[in-house]
Amino acid sequence: MNYNPGDQPVTPNWSLDGAHVLLTGVTGFLGQASLERLLADHPNTRVTVLVRGRGATSGADRVAGLTRKPVFRTLRRRIGGPALAELLAERVTVIEGDLTDAVPALPEDLTTVIHCASTVSFDPPIDDAFQVNVGGLVNLYDAIVALPRRPHVLHVSTAYVAGARKGVVAEAPLDHDVDWDAELTAALAARAEVERASRRPEALRTLLAEARAEHGKAGPQATARAAEEARRRRVTERLVDYGRLRAHSVGWPDVYTFTKALGERVAEQYARDEGLRVSVVRPAIVQSALRHPFPGWFDSFKMVDPIILSYGRGTLPDFPGLPDAVVDIVPIDLVTNALLAVAAVEPEPGTPVYYHVGTGARNPLTQRQLDENIRNYFRRHPLPEAGRGHIAVPTWRFPGASQIERRLRAGERAVSFAERALLRLPASPRTRDWMTKVHKETKRIESLRRLSTLYGVYTEVEAIYTDGNVLALHRRLPDEVVSRGSFDAAEVDWPHYLQEVHCPSITALLRQSVTRRPRSNRRLPLPEGRDTVAVFDLEGTVVASNLIEAFLWARLADRPKGTWARELAALAGAAPRYLRAEQRSRGEFIRTFMRRYAGASEDALRELIRDRLGDALLRRSLPEAIRQVRAHRAAGHRTILITGTADILIESLRPLFDDVVASRLHVRDGVLTGFLAAPPLVGEARLAWLRQHAEDIGADLSSSYAYGDSFSDRSLLEGVGNPVAVNPDPKLFRHAKRHNWRIEEWGGHTVGPVETMVELTTSAAGPGARGAAR
Repeated sequence: MNYNPGDQPVTPNWSLDGAHVLLTGVTGFLGQASLERLLADHPNTRVTVLVRGRGATSGADRVAGLTRKPVFRTLRRRIGGPALAELLAERVTVIEGDLTDAVPALPEDLTTVIHCASTVSFDPPIDDAFQVNVGGLVNLYDAIVALPRRPHVLHVSTAYVAGARKGVVAEAPLDHDVDWDAELTAALAARAEVERASRRPEALRTLLAEARAEHGKAGPQATARAAEEARRRRVTERLVDYGRLRAHSVGWPDVYTFTKALGERVAEQYARDEGLRVSVVRPAIVQSALRHPFPGWFDSFKMVDPIILSYGRGTLPDFPGLPDAVVDIVPIDLVTNALLAVAAVEPEPGTPVYYHVGTGARNPLTQRQLDENIRNYFRRHPLPEAGRGHIAVPTWRFPGASQIERRLRAGERAVSFAERALLRLPASPRTRDWMTKVHKETKRIESLRRLSTLYGVYTEVEAIYTDGNVLALHRRLPDEVVSRGSFDAAEVDWPHYLQEVHCPSITALLRQSVTRRPRSNRRLPLPEGRDTVAVFDLEGTVVASNLIEAFLWARLADRPKGTWARELAALAGAAPRYLRAEQRSRGEFIRTFMRRYAGASEDALRELIRDRLGDALLRRSLPEAIRQVRAHRAAGHRTILITGTADILIESLRPLFDDVVASRLHVRDGVLTGFLAAPPLVGEARLAWLRQHAEDIGADLSSSYAYGDSFSDRSLLEGVGNPVAVNPDPKLFRHAKRHNWRIEEWGGHTVGPVETMVELTTSAAGPGARGAAR
């Protein structure tokens, strides 16, 4: 027989006068709403909050910061900011602590505990979910039963603890025989097991091989970091799988609802063994406020919001779901009102009472009705698309989960194939344009996969959560309480709530971000700073030429055009060897190619460069790069050119830079040996040099700039606060996109290689040119 709050003969203390409430999870959505309501409408109630510090911010500072958040906007306007701060200081006590550790001693005069804290992610690693939602509960209840007087505990759960059940779900204990203690022990042990497995030789061998293939060109340290990041990522993914699959195996859709269900078992056991008064409150899908603290208030995007926003952006063409399935949405203020009403009605010791706070039983909203309402809203108020008018929204056909899954898999295969193919192409504007399209499509499909995995099951729920206890409690409320704190689900007008309250609220920031100001191609001036450096790579960044082109200038400058074919054929024959070296290491390519200068006269080469090749290099420079170097110098920045190219070849660029760091060719008796005098500064060696140089001159790398075009420049770019990918190769382009780096297309007006060669060979030959490159 269900407990009926309407049968209680004692008049509840609706105002909670004289109550001392412990509130957990105060920084969360429901916790914020509950604290605001207690301070605004229950003047004779004291509140203690249990909250942990975060970084350098103490728990007390976090709570004080809540008064500046939108949840307190109405109260702040009513009484003023200083009065609100004073109210908080007078009525709220902060205990700094974390549920995952031993809970500090609680005040002995507590009358009520409202436990809102939990991990609300649907797919956390299994140990994280259990540590908070089950282990944290044990710690809290241990602290409660240590009190001389046992308070009334409001245990906030979720209606979806019913799991995969269909039909009517009663406000009653769950029917299952899962042992919460055994599951907690296994979950907490899972991380050590997965960590050990991830460190086995066969696992590490695979990770290293994958990292070398993907990141080898960036250097050994980048490769090692990538391997370790992949290991950690796979540990997390494995633990997420543990949670999801364990939940599925015992009848729950995800580890969140599984751990919340086991949390109820913890509450029931403590109630039974310790004689606690426990009320279990099970909200459905909690969304923005209907009325209080103001219509549309929300703290962060909740379960339904990513679906609505993706639909409004036009990126959700369809979604798994049953058109007649009930989407049990409930506004946050109805949940808060119900919670505080439950606090006034104490159950018998040892016998928990259950309350479903939702709308599905008496005011159901189906998936089809939700779709109709959000479609009508976005057709009347479409989201703007920067520079392209407005976004048209699709019409959902509800094809079913299996059809959606097939489409997703096909899309994932297509973008994976396209990306692999593009990564093999040379860097070019067309390649980058294709990469941009693939990147956008990849992000879209990843978003669809995430939404489908996390939320798809909730759109196919065929359960109805009865709310007889909540309705009976509401009918007991005096008129003055109803006027300020109703929680009757029948009052929600879905078209009004969705189209006039909720959707306008959650889309407001998105609209502002697009319409706040028009995009401009003009960049803001560089900030001035004497402690800022600007580091430039050479090839592909400052000049459009490369080592091979420079060699051809020197080799062909004074030779008859009739001999060019033979020279070019000889170079082409060696091209596969150079390509293999470049793929292995930029340093190896430089060492290999510089051997072609063996036997050349140093003086003859310097003369040729001074008289002719230096001008050719300047003609091949990128105008945008030269302007950017000059802009940095005008801002007081120290400009640095770092290149693996031999210093003798780039003399004409020295006046542009404060520092030039380049390779040096080995010379014996005035003749180049084809070897380098020192290792070339490439890959990670550049970052090591830059860090030392920054320390020597007192530069701040966090405010500095780096420009590069190749994936081998990645370490250098990652070492500064303002990385810029210039004409990036496909791998660097992908990396820059993933990390939101600035990407520049330079060189649209640069003189081409053929024109440069023609100009070079038609000018007068410098003396000794034939001895410059052999």
